[in-house]
Amino acid sequence: MRWSQLLIPTLKENPADAEIVSHQLLLRAGLIRKLTGGLYTFLPLGLRALRKVERIIREEMDRAGAQEVLMPALQPSDIWQKSGRYELMQDVLFKVKDRSRKEWVLGPTHEEVITTLVAGEISSYRQLPKNFYQVQTKFRDEIRPRFGLMRAKEFIMKDAYSFDATDEGAQESYRKMYAAYGRIFKRCGIQAIAVEADTGVIGGKFSHEFMVPAETGENEVAYSEGGEYAANVEKATSRLTTPTPTVDTGSAPGKFPTPGIVTIEALASAPYNVAATAQLKTLIYLIEGKITLVMMRGDHQLNETKLAAATGTANFRAATSDEIFAALGARPGSLGAVGVTQHPVIADESLRNAAGMTTGANEDGFHFRDVNLDRDIKVGLWHDLRLVKAGEPCPVTGTPLKIRRAIEVGHVFKLGTKYSEPLEALYLDETGQRKPLVMGCYGIGVTRTMQAVIEQSHDKDGIIWPVSVAPFTVCITPLSVLADGPVMKLAEELYQKLNDQGIDTIIDDRDDRPGVKFKDSELVGFPLRVGIGEKSLAKGEIELKPRGGVMQPIKVESAIESILSALKTLSGI
Repeated sequence: MRWSQLLIPTLKENPADAEIVSHQLLLRAGLIRKLTGGLYTFLPLGLRALRKVERIIREEMDRAGAQEVLMPALQPSDIWQKSGRYELMQDVLFKVKDRSRKEWVLGPTHEEVITTLVAGEISSYRQLPKNFYQVQTKFRDEIRPRFGLMRAKEFIMKDAYSFDATDEGAQESYRKMYAAYGRIFKRCGIQAIAVEADTGVIGGKFSHEFMVPAETGENEVAYSEGGEYAANVEKATSRLTTPTPTVDTGSAPGKFPTPGIVTIEALASAPYNVAATAQLKTLIYLIEGKITLVMMRGDHQLNETKLAAATGTANFRAATSDEIFAALGARPGSLGAVGVTQHPVIADESLRNAAGMTTGANEDGFHFRDVNLDRDIKVGLWHDLRLVKAGEPCPVTGTPLKIRRAIEVGHVFKLGTKYSEPLEALYLDETGQRKPLVMGCYGIGVTRTMQAVIEQSHDKDGIIWPVSVAPFTVCITPLSVLADGPVMKLAEELYQKLNDQGIDTIIDDRDDRPGVKFKDSELVGFPLRVGIGEKSLAKGEIELKPRGGVMQPIKVESAIESILSALKTLSGI
């Protein structure tokens, strides 16, 4: 391709509404343009890079035995109601009505659609296992679209769905997809780490996220230095640094006055001197509309994602002060669960066997001491609810955990029968019994992956594309564009030879200053630039400049060989 014929509207300055480097460079390099918040048009160079990411994904999905399909983006809302996700995901669903007033959903994902398809097409264990995937546009009504393609209302995703007869078979399908994801991200030139993750609204038995470390990432990952443990902080656990008191004084809870004391810190100070580790913190939530007491140790913070996992719902919120007073007769700061039987109580695992604790007495200005959870509080559900902090001991090695920010580019789930049961995706086993199919699902944000490459691979001058996903691999930059001159003649000759060998090559045939061409080439980030000028050509040389590397002169007669050799080095071959 010729630069003069392509739409490559590069920008000198960062757009005001682009908050992170990769978003800035997508716009400055002329890869995308914003239509409105969360909606972007891919320009020619951006689309070329996107298609290369898609090609890698398709190759690895095919290699792993998955079959490509294409499902409708417009979905009937009744299948979402059958799966139970219509209400659960209502905040992000785009809903439309046709001329007969029937409601439809613009698909944010396709578990319901693929399960409905398979329910009608697979009926015997002899047809299993199966894995289907697609690369398709998704729609999510993000409340705050931001960071360019990272959080958009419309985006491209690869989603795959496996179907097996047994749990063991599903585990093998999961393993294949997990391995395929590792190959995909490696081929795209990004360093992604797999971490344990919460299953969220997708549901299922367990999951892993593939994260690209980046300071601008929206996720946080807790990990051990040696790589023995890694998990999204929404899922992460750790060992306790300070044990919870478990010594029972033998005394019944004793009420004592604490006028004006409404914080953990105040109770830990003189004259009370109750350590935060010996305090019970009582949080009040409305879960599915029902007042619920959530018990945490005084020095711990609640992880609401873990609360959702514990309760099986995301339909909850913190209760207001008035709602709390109506339910318990006290305001925040004096709350507790001693003797409470009319409301459910959920407690963090760190409080098991806790005794000798101090908590609010459900009377403003009073607390109880000598509280024994097993004796004095009716806990209906125990669950890990604690938010992990940096420096806490790793659950595997005991070494201090570290926390860093990251971008999620892929997610794999072992679903079990969460969708196959309500949507009646059943098969006959060897004995003729009807059983639900065991499922897995596997997503990659294709547009997000493309931006993650840029976020991880750039410098002050612009993008540094890996060879595998660069919009063009080689940029030939003639410093003179006179059609009958020796510089342009050689540029055209090299351009033709490289294209004949299947090398994606662009020739910068613009009649512009060399400095402008060089800056644009660096900004867009082509892996290899071939500079041809009259002075170097007079010596029988041209200049080879790897993006981010050192310029080197090469002989004209061996130019093609030198270029191909440089590309092999850049590709790690």
